[in-house]
Amino acid sequence: MRPYTALCSGLLFPLHERLKGHDSVAVRRRLEASQWHSPAQIAADQGLRLRDFLVDIGARVPYYRQLFSTLSFDPAQVRSAADLQRLPLLTKALIRANTEALKADGHGPLSRYNTGGSSGEPLIFFIGKGRTNHDVGAKWRATRWWGVDIGDTEGVVWGSPIELGAQDRLRRLRDGVMRSHLLPAFEMSEAKLDGFITTLQRLKPRMLFGYPSALNLIARHAHKRGQRLDNLGVRVVFVTSERLYDEQRRVISAAFACPVANGYGGRDAGFIAHECPSGGMHLMAEDIVVELLDAQGQPVADGQAGEIVVTHLGSGDFPFVRYRTGDVAVMDTGRCACGRGLPMLREIQGRSTDFVIAADGTVMHGLSLIYILRDLPGVGAFKITQTSRTQIGVEIVEEAGFDPACEADIIQGFRKRLGADVGVEVRRVAQIAPEKSGKFRYVISHAT
Repeated sequence: MRPYTALCSGLLFPLHERLKGHDSVAVRRRLEASQWHSPAQIAADQGLRLRDFLVDIGARVPYYRQLFSTLSFDPAQVRSAADLQRLPLLTKALIRANTEALKADGHGPLSRYNTGGSSGEPLIFFIGKGRTNHDVGAKWRATRWWGVDIGDTEGVVWGSPIELGAQDRLRRLRDGVMRSHLLPAFEMSEAKLDGFITTLQRLKPRMLFGYPSALNLIARHAHKRGQRLDNLGVRVVFVTSERLYDEQRRVISAAFACPVANGYGGRDAGFIAHECPSGGMHLMAEDIVVELLDAQGQPVADGQAGEIVVTHLGSGDFPFVRYRTGDVAVMDTGRCACGRGLPMLREIQGRSTDFVIAADGTVMHGLSLIYILRDLPGVGAFKITQTSRTQIGVEIVEEAGFDPACEADIIQGFRKRLGADVGVEVRRVAQIAPEKSGKFRYVISHAT
């Protein structure tokens, strides 16, 4: 490990976490020890943590206190993840309807988040320090699998307003010290892509992190420009937030002359799984219980695809128990060559978000429009369809609290992104229909 990286990883970042009251260092160390346990031991330990978690929320969280009483469910009798099948699934609609009742009595500081990216169903929820500790610690562990660490120079190709809006002085100072550099990925015009390449050539990052679609665009643009990215010294490219396609992996890997490591998770469900250098997509099973269920809510057989349902054991202050992600995967029943005992997923589907094209030809990430919609009150679900550079439609499923006046805000927001003369049609519909394949896509662009 390089000296400055060792300083950041061993002293500066742990000090930063301690000052914030976070236990992510202890979490990372615990996870780095437990990952080498046998699958049976990991499952047994998970069962104990699940029992303690359910006992805790049954006592402290009004929603689950009432639910457990109604079902005559005794959390102290839980022995394994299979016992979760006695509880109902948690949906975004249920969270929206019971937000206050899902907050634990005597909870610590809660941070407000919202989501709705590729799921198209907006959600406001809260995260406590326990969830943050797990997500930071688990991601840190996965990063170190690849021989890089906090303090190694990092390029972050990202587009969330949460990241972009938090670039205050302290955040900039911290990122500067940790050598993490943000490349905003909403707008992907040729000029922006040229700028990204110039920045990467100057930074020479040891690792990259971002959307696979955005990194794929950068790689293809560099090839078109005849510019090399394979001499930057990038050790690994971490991708997340969207489905990683084989062609994207090939293009990104070839461009940067390094492996691509896939990650799976979300702000709502947490940091769920990550790929190791041996190719295994390992679940963060010590703190997250994953079930794969069929359309009737029953466990699927080995080798069969099922919806990913998550119980996050670090979410005691605002629990996620049997939370429906809407994504689909198949469980990998083999044992990874890396030697870790963590279970694995394969064939993860979903999370695919298209790009849209502004009237002047600027390519933008679809999330640039999603963020306009996802925090509007009374919007239960939505779908965006761009038919041309000058015409785009929005379907909205309205719920209680919907204000028709927000349609003007949507039109104004879309035109601000896409062009003042772009036609924006907002339609209220009873439901959002899936594609013929059965998959849901919430940003579809036919523009060229």
